[in-house]
Amino acid sequence: MSPLKNSKLTMLLLVLILATNALAFSSSPSSSSSSSRSVQSPLFASTVGGYSTNTDNARRIPRSRVVQDKILQYLDRKETIVRKEHSRTANDVKALNAELSKIRMRKEDYLQNGIAATTTTTTTTAASFSETALRSAAKAFMWRIIAGSITFCTSLQFSGSVASALSIVGSDFGSKMATMFIGERLMNNSQAGRESGSDAASRSLVKALVWRLFAIANSLTMAIFITKDLSIASKIAGSDALCKTGLMFAYERAWAKVEWGKKYEQDEDADMELTTVAAAP
Repeated sequence: MSPLKNSKLTMLLLVLILATNALAFSSSPSSSSSSSRSVQSPLFASTVGGYSTNTDNARRIPRSRVVQDKILQYLDRKETIVRKEHSRTANDVKALNAELSKIRMRKEDYLQNGIAATTTTTTTTAASFSETALRSAAKAFMWRIIAGSITFCTSLQFSGSVASALSIVGSDFGSKMATMFIGERLMNNSQAGRESGSDAASRSLVKALVWRLFAIANSLTMAIFITKDLSIASKIAGSDALCKTGLMFAYERAWAKVEWGKKYEQDEDADMELTTVAAAP
């Protein structure tokens, strides 16, 4: 074969190769697109899958914040619910502790006094109680009998007149009894100084002193009005103050031991329950 034919054949093969490559390249645009995309600058690359431009990222950021806000709101609601439940549980625990203390107290009282004392008088160990109006009236009336007798004796001694002594006693008998009754009812509204089902000595002392201040003023006024003599009236009121303050304290201490007329805050259902248990076969 001649050199000229060889060169023509070589040129023909080169043309065929170039034509084949051109045809293959033009038939695969997706490959070129993918290739061009794969060499895209990192500045334009997406930070989240499926997003490939800065415009897409600008849309993605606000959406992420919305989702974040929804999650935070949900967690806030859950926290509020749990807090409320915690508060209710804490109150329930306090109530259960109080009930547990009461049961332990009743158990201890039963071990000491038996079922009869537990179902009828266990509440005498409680500090909270009140006095009936009838008890207050009885205390006021009986004290006026005692205090009136002392006032009569001191008035008779210093005035020397039975009529004056009777007048002084009679004049303040009704007023002082009513005043003491009112004072008892007012004091009954306070639980200060009440412990172990009765008035403490400090409460009795305060009541005696407060009442004596009022009684001195009352006795002095009535004695001056009847005897017309300030010296005699002062002696009567002064002797009453010395005698009756200590006597009033002793009187209050005696009444503190009397159960009649006291109303305790007792659990009637619990008492009935113990009675039922005791009566069961």
